Amino acid sequence: MYESLQAGKRVTLERVGIFADGVAVRRVGEETFRLAQQYVDEVILVSTDEICAAIQDIFEDNRTIAEPAGALAVAGLKKYVAREECADRLFVTLNCGANINFDRLRHVAERADIGAQREALFAVEIPEEAGSFLRFCELLGRRSVTEFNYRYDDSATARIFVGLSLHGGRREKESLLGMVAGAGYRVIDMTDDEMAKLHVRYMVGGHARGLEHERLFRFEFPERPGALLRFLQAIGGQWNISLFHYRNHGSDYGRVLAGVQVPPDDAAVFAQHLRDLQYAYTEETQNPAYRMFLGGDGRTGKARL
Repeated sequence: MYESLQAGKRVTLERVGIFADGVAVRRVGEETFRLAQQYVDEVILVSTDEICAAIQDIFEDNRTIAEPAGALAVAGLKKYVAREECADRLFVTLNCGANINFDRLRHVAERADIGAQREALFAVEIPEEAGSFLRFCELLGRRSVTEFNYRYDDSATARIFVGLSLHGGRREKESLLGMVAGAGYRVIDMTDDEMAKLHVRYMVGGHARGLEHERLFRFEFPERPGALLRFLQAIGGQWNISLFHYRNHGSDYGRVLAGVQVPPDDAAVFAQHLRDLQYAYTEETQNPAYRMFLGGDGRTGKARL
């Protein structure tokens, strides 16, 4: 609907995610579009994380669990209120639908705090020496640490993936980033990095020394029984899979992170193979989360912060 109103005509999306399946349409109806053109002032776009936060808000206020599409209005309203800095005004949303199960609730619970800007995820480089962790935690003070992942890399540097509770939203997060950087640490904000949130936070560590020609891809496929097996069969055995991570989130799509060794001479053939698979994918070889925590050594382009 957003794209159609922007274009002044009905458009067809190439694909849609179905986390909020009640509103997941590739092309809006003719009469719906006509009415929207006549009566709708604005369409506000929200992320999956923001919908998860709205589901949590509705539950905490009313002990009612809305489905993602049912909580969509609350997510949009919260974004509008924050943007307009509204105060002393009354707003009403229409919430409907309780088509949700416990598998999907797991995904909602994981992402709600990020969607509500109550959690930040940072990747930080600290010295590999005695007392280094303690000094970093002392810098954080009494802030609640929600996640702390680390694996030994070399004798000089340790790289950690840390989650922190927020009470002041984005402003507090920016203040924390400045404080950590100001103390001499190299830090990257991973809060809005989809690959880091879905995969890398559970896989921190594991540089593959000496591994050549690794490329990293994020794949999506409809989540149904046997989907993962079919995905692996489609990838085939022509190229070595050097990294693989899959978590069933109880969500609309299965998500896989895969490292594949592709010699330069095979690049064109591999690219055609990806097109033939017809799976949605994103190449993440240059993603800073991958290069920091999972990439190979200098021969494969390992990056330092």
